[in-house]
Amino acid sequence: MSELFDEVDEEVRREQLKKLWEKYSIYFIALMVLIVAAVGGWRGYQYLEAKKAAEAGAAFEKAVELSEQDKHAEAETAFTELAAKAPSGYRTLARLRAAAEAASRDPKAAAKMYDDIAADRGVGGEWQDLAKIRAAGLLVDSASYADMQQRLEASATPKSTFRHSARELLALSAWRNNDTTAARKWLDAIAEDGETPPGLRSRAEALQALLPPVAKS
Repeated sequence: MSELFDEVDEEVRREQLKKLWEKYSIYFIALMVLIVAAVGGWRGYQYLEAKKAAEAGAAFEKAVELSEQDKHAEAETAFTELAAKAPSGYRTLARLRAAAEAASRDPKAAAKMYDDIAADRGVGGEWQDLAKIRAAGLLVDSASYADMQQRLEASATPKSTFRHSARELLALSAWRNNDTTAARKWLDAIAEDGETPPGLRSRAEALQALLPPVAKS
């Protein structure tokens, strides 16, 4: 009897499954088609992105070669074009390199290009700080200390990635603008930071030697 009941239960289950399949099979098939299409679309997207990255990498290398051949105008054009259409990873690098190439013909224009990068939150904090440093380096001989202070003071804090360069530029700007108090402040910060690179430390010591002695009270 138990075997007979088992066979009946199995038949009932098969009948129920058949009815469910007849009712919902179209939805199941549609779902499978969507999954296959989604996977195919994702694979296609990955392929296109990889292709774009490879093309951008090749174009970047060609632009670098132009720069190394002292063809700065052509290199600037190549980097500018790349910055407009490259994937995000290459876009910021291309913008920075385009500004660097522009510096050879028009430092102020290049500084403006760096300023635009520094103001773009989409590129990321460290890239913004680097752009600030590069712009300040082009303007240190002509800008006021107040301008340099506005540009770089936030980048000169103890935990900033580019604090060493920012402090050096601030010290140099203060010295050029005859602000010995500010110059000493930044030179002391350089001297007291145990992670200051040796070359920068030596330059700071040389600049310190150019300052007038502190008046004795």
